[in-house]
Amino acid sequence: MFSKDTYIKRRQQLCKDVEKGLILVVGNSDVAFNYQANQYTFRQDSTFRYFFGYDIQGLIGVIDVESGEEYLFGEEVDMNDIIWTGPIPSLSERATEIGVKNTGNIKDLRNLIDKSVFAGRKVHYVPPYRAENVEFIADLLHIDYRFVQAYVSTELIAACVKQRSIKSEEEIVEIEKALDTAYTMHTTMMRMAAKEGTYEYEIAGTMEGIALAGGGPVSFPIILTTHGEILHGHDHSLQIKKGRMIVSDAGCENVMGYCSDITRSVPVGGKFDARQKAIYESVLSAQLLAAKLSRPNVKYSEIHLAAVEQLGGCLKELGLLKGDIHQAVLEGVMGLFMPHGLGHMMGLDVHDMENYGENYVGYDKKNVRSTQFGLASLRLGKELQEGFVLTDEPGCYFIPALIDKWRAEKKFMDFINYDEVEKFKDFGGIRIEDDLLITKNGCRILGKPIPKTVEEVENEMAK
Repeated sequence: MFSKDTYIKRRQQLCKDVEKGLILVVGNSDVAFNYQANQYTFRQDSTFRYFFGYDIQGLIGVIDVESGEEYLFGEEVDMNDIIWTGPIPSLSERATEIGVKNTGNIKDLRNLIDKSVFAGRKVHYVPPYRAENVEFIADLLHIDYRFVQAYVSTELIAACVKQRSIKSEEEIVEIEKALDTAYTMHTTMMRMAAKEGTYEYEIAGTMEGIALAGGGPVSFPIILTTHGEILHGHDHSLQIKKGRMIVSDAGCENVMGYCSDITRSVPVGGKFDARQKAIYESVLSAQLLAAKLSRPNVKYSEIHLAAVEQLGGCLKELGLLKGDIHQAVLEGVMGLFMPHGLGHMMGLDVHDMENYGENYVGYDKKNVRSTQFGLASLRLGKELQEGFVLTDEPGCYFIPALIDKWRAEKKFMDFINYDEVEKFKDFGGIRIEDDLLITKNGCRILGKPIPKTVEEVENEMAK
């Protein structure tokens, strides 16, 4: 964990921003895998971990905003727990470690909440995403479980987003540790992809093992596929063959829970052919431009549009597009090739804080989410601030079903050379992703540079 002072200051700032009521922060518990005693790997709620530190099951934090009193609730261990898990610190010892004075069991929590509810005080909580936590909050607050989401606190959401969006120096150190492991994951993938006949699951499994050996699990299920046109290609059943590109989108968490999220696209066998190189360098040019434009006070939606216009200009040179590319971007033509957003926030969650709601994290009153196909999928559109950590991940995909649909509908015939696009229906896709820290005057690509140019990728694959 970080120092006691870090968690104290975070909670104090939360009180200042929320102003009134009780703040309820529910940690996660174990979830059964296929029977009660066999459980999924535990993953702590990120809001709880940010303000109360512990990566431990069954803990709940409460902050009384007006009095400043803080509480850590949970059940003390018994001998049966000790037999199976070894000696465990008491609840009061844990509380002291993070600067919390008051402790109690779940019955004590219920009494405190009842007293507050019956006194007419507001109990603030962020949207729960696990069914057991929805039921717990409903029972605790004496409301129907169907209304739990309706009563979430927008004040608390705003306060959490305000604080968690700006990463401290100690947080950046942890993110870069996760990126050190991601470097090994992706360079290993490149060397394995040089051998035709390898199965995707062999590569994905090796990468996940590297994540675990680095001290944490993967930060999301690994995307690794020779069908890169499937944006979330989690199936790893295919044998890799020359002529295909592998899209590898993978990251990990470190022991502190901070994430990395990197994508590299490489040619099976280790050498780009002319067609692969042309599309790859088109995507790379958009990715490099996005990083160059990323700086404080610039809307990420504008950077997204600049990146897809850069990609569109390259595709025009290849004969896939025609006409005024700027106008094509404005009308939504690029959704055919890049139907996702340029990037998202990253931190304790790989899509940081999105459990609060994407629009609370990526947008604000001045920046409203677009409804245009493709641009509507941009998770982060508001102005960037110093201290933001975000992803820069443009891509280019040839999705046969989408191409067929748009051609049948005669969409954007003035901009799309469908006869040429048809020739790429067997191509798959390409995505290139780095993690950026917004600095005072621009941005910094976090972590050790992972091979990215055509020459760098081919050299790594040749090892």
